[in-house]
Amino acid sequence: MGIDVAKVSSIKSPSSVEKEKVAELLGRRPEVDFEIVVVDSRGEPVVIRNGPIMEGGRPMPTRYWLVGKELSRRVARLEGDGGVRAAEKAVDANELAAVHERYAIERDSLISSEYVGPRPTGGVGGTRQGVKCLHTHLAHYLAAGYDPVGEWVVEQLEANDLA
Repeated sequence: MGIDVAKVSSIKSPSSVEKEKVAELLGRRPEVDFEIVVVDSRGEPVVIRNGPIMEGGRPMPTRYWLVGKELSRRVARLEGDGGVRAAEKAVDANELAAVHERYAIERDSLISSEYVGPRPTGGVGGTRQGVKCLHTHLAHYLAAGYDPVGEWVVEQLEANDLA
């Protein structure tokens, strides 16, 4: 893969410095517990893995979030060039539906059975079918290792010299 990333095994909460870096990348303070799970060669955050419930009890459907600034910019360019529709056409709909289901199961498994507040819905990016956001699929692919849309995004970035 021609993009600058490395998966890391995060088993601890991010440090205050890491929280500040992620807040800077997002342009706001994160409102959910998260771990940094993919970094670039300089150790800068690229993908975070979010908890399922935000502060105040709001649901967080996006388990994996692409925060790397340069990679996010490149993916935005791909989206702007019609990438969401192209990705939907390029991947098998049944395979994509299975990815959404596994994503939701992983996220929902972290919610206590006693939790009574609103719960996140949908799969990757909060959608149940199709492709909503290339960023979330790429983040899922880089962190979890399997997402046909995320894989397609990498192929497009490399083929179009956007990586």
